[in-house]
Amino acid sequence: MKIHVLHENEAWTEPLFRELSARELPYENWHLDAGRIDPLAPPPKGIFYNRMSASSHTRDHRFAPELTGQVLRWLESFDRRVINGTGALRLEIDKLAQYATLESHGIQTPRTIGAAGREHVIQAARDLRQLPFILKPNRGGAGAGVQLIETIAQLAALLDDPVTEQPLDGLWLVQKYVRASEPAITRCEFIGGQFLYAVRVNTSLGFELCPADACDLPDGRERFGILQNFDDPVLAKYSACLAANGIEVAAIEFIRDAEGEIYSYDLNTNTNYNGRAEAKMNVSGMGALADYLGQELLKIRDA
Repeated sequence: MKIHVLHENEAWTEPLFRELSARELPYENWHLDAGRIDPLAPPPKGIFYNRMSASSHTRDHRFAPELTGQVLRWLESFDRRVINGTGALRLEIDKLAQYATLESHGIQTPRTIGAAGREHVIQAARDLRQLPFILKPNRGGAGAGVQLIETIAQLAALLDDPVTEQPLDGLWLVQKYVRASEPAITRCEFIGGQFLYAVRVNTSLGFELCPADACDLPDGRERFGILQNFDDPVLAKYSACLAANGIEVAAIEFIRDAEGEIYSYDLNTNTNYNGRAEAKMNVSGMGALADYLGQELLKIRDA
């Protein structure tokens, strides 16, 4: 039996493979940017960890999430042990669904209106009644396509510009811009449904906040710092939300406004960790993840 890792980005997955190898845990690389599936053929034995990303299209892997969705359904139909299954993938690629799910567990999100079609997007911005606001695609990932819009005229010009990349599912999100007390967000990491640590992320350099080492800024500037002894009542709500949706490995990001209110705005079921920030605190997210996968593999071996 092996740990099968489903993904489409070697750069993000290699640190996990390194930790699995260090523990002598057997694993197999399932790179799902393309492939075949026979839904009636029994899958191999083992556990299956889904790391598919909503931003796969930015790496020319346009249909990787769709293929992964079919693979996950196939695995689940044969009762294989799947970590971050179809429910997790659905939320990974659908931000409107994320916000509805978070809100249903008492987790406050920024007011967001989804819209398809130029006139509806402009009307959504008017309905929001707040300037500036955030415009983002419903399926994004790694900050792709997120923009701060100052005026309705700016929005109209952007929508009319032929070089503007359209959302993959046709849905734009018009979202309240939360003015933070400082230029930073907090990212809370969970493994096995349990809180691991929180990271402070500097947002003064833009909206692309991917923590993976492969995403580090070329000039060496550091954006990430692990917070010591972070605790907040929102963590219990996050844990309950993840458990209710069968999500075992995730990161949830929030921003705190000047009045101290927390707004949660992103649920990442394909999470990464920043090596430089971890080294300073002597922790390892990928190491903890490898340990968890090893424990889950042992459970089915002993069953």
